Amino acid sequence: MVSINENYLNLQGSYLFSTIAKKVREYQEKNPQNLIIRLGIGDVTQPLAPVIVEALHKAVAQMGTSEGFHGYGPEQGYEFLRSAIAVEDYQARGCDISPEEIFVSDGAKCDVGNIQEIFGIDNRVAVCDPVYPVYVDTNVMAGRSGRYNTETGGFENLIYMPCTRENGFAPELPKEVPDMIYLCFPNNPTGAAIQKDALQEWVDYANRHGSVILYDAAYEAYITEENVPHSIYECSGAKGCAIEMHSFSKNAGFTGLRLGYTVVPKELSVSGVKLHDLWNRRHGTKYNGAPYIVQRAGEAVYSPEGKAQLKEQVAYYMENARLIREGLLAAGFTAFGGVNAPYIWLQTPAHMTSWEFFDQLLSRAQVVGTPGSGFGASGEGYFRLTAFGTRENTLEALERIRGF
Repeated sequence: MVSINENYLNLQGSYLFSTIAKKVREYQEKNPQNLIIRLGIGDVTQPLAPVIVEALHKAVAQMGTSEGFHGYGPEQGYEFLRSAIAVEDYQARGCDISPEEIFVSDGAKCDVGNIQEIFGIDNRVAVCDPVYPVYVDTNVMAGRSGRYNTETGGFENLIYMPCTRENGFAPELPKEVPDMIYLCFPNNPTGAAIQKDALQEWVDYANRHGSVILYDAAYEAYITEENVPHSIYECSGAKGCAIEMHSFSKNAGFTGLRLGYTVVPKELSVSGVKLHDLWNRRHGTKYNGAPYIVQRAGEAVYSPEGKAQLKEQVAYYMENARLIREGLLAAGFTAFGGVNAPYIWLQTPAHMTSWEFFDQLLSRAQVVGTPGSGFGASGEGYFRLTAFGTRENTLEALERIRGF
């Protein structure tokens, strides 16, 4: 008789953003006359940069010719894109990363969720709290997390690292040594960043204990402050303990095109086995590569014109972040983030729970954000707003929230 993967039964309800979408849909059906402003999910609103559109058109035209047609490409990504990534994202910053250590995919979310497949099921996993749900959910699906504890609001086999106002929303080195450590900086959802010396402590900790850091750098393009690393490989010894994931969705607006990459250094090994070889095997077995036309668009990101145009887009969203953060602070709210990341981490007023504030903000102001408790127990009492809206909607949402 067929059976199911019972680990899925340990997942808590539906995916966070699916729950939000359902609530918004139900409200809209009952109140079709009200205009809802969505500052919940991290989806961009600015159109693709001209240089990217031009690259797409050129690649499509190539695909319509016998000499320019491309079928199955290399699973790891085309050499032209891997080389551009290695040079511009790493070697230009003094990081010794080669094109062969880069694996191109259709988005960082897939890689973040799939990377756990190359690790043993008995590994202990450390995650920040609050945390991007995919880190936890995919380990639950694999059976690595144990049962959900309703009293603590967490899974019994996971190590939760509280990120609170008291510690600047940065996790402390866990006393109980984990095998796998998920870190995301600049952070989603809190918007917090980490200084290079603090990140070096994590690298030293991992090397000392034989742990592997899974580093999500999806928001590095939004860093504005000095001494905040754009890559974990800026730290000494990181190639021996860290895997890094990147996305083209946030820096280049590829949420609809889908493109990302993961770096697995060749020198990173566990029990004498190179993780590069394992990921390469997994990648080649389960993935046929990102589309040629999308990878050509990704290559355009690194052109001089691409850099200039995308710098303007990032500045646009960060101005939204500044307006939201400063506007909320001026109105008497307590808010964090919005300096090195396009997220504002808002403390809910009047001792409201995160979901109470969500419901009130939706019904009274028609603004959608993300309840902090959806990211973990330490997110209770907080609320995430994104800066990815249009300027007009951002200003209107701010006025509604202040009125609320």
